Amino acid sequence: MTPSKSSSKEPQILKMPPQKMAAVHGKGAPDKVFPELMAALYSSVYTLKFDLKKKGLPTFKVTGLRARYPDSYLVPREEWTHIIGLPIPEDTTSLPQKVPSIEVKIEIWEYSTVAQILHLGAYDQEQPTIERLHKFIEENGYQIAGIHEEEYLTTPDAKVMKTIIRYAVKKK
Repeated sequence: MTPSKSSSKEPQILKMPPQKMAAVHGKGAPDKVFPELMAALYSSVYTLKFDLKKKGLPTFKVTGLRARYPDSYLVPREEWTHIIGLPIPEDTTSLPQKVPSIEVKIEIWEYSTVAQILHLGAYDQEQPTIERLHKFIEENGYQIAGIHEEEYLTTPDAKVMKTIIRYAVKKK
């Protein structure tokens, strides 16, 4: 099963391969940081896509915006660290830099065994879903072995927002 295609609101444990990502890093409240980070990330990735197309090379679909929040439960929202990424082709060796003040980096996001759940609704209503996933992880003999990650399946203005909440996990 492809993790990003999951439609189950039930928590699940599955294997995910590493993913090559175009990624940007920032710090601050999401509503303050996201607009400038997103502009840099999307302009870089779409330029890569269209450069490949111009050269007659295989292109790719831009999908699956993901964000990692390594300290979201440790610091106030205004101090969150954001690592925001988009999957890119495995053979990508460089990225066009379209916003001079924000570097878009190539990173490999490791996964292996993950626990995830689909959240339906607003981002500020995720806490019960996150708690349900944490309980599922614990009850199934796992522990969290990675940072909080979200994969956005819809845009923030969607009628029903869909977000996969995910953690790398390992057996206790």
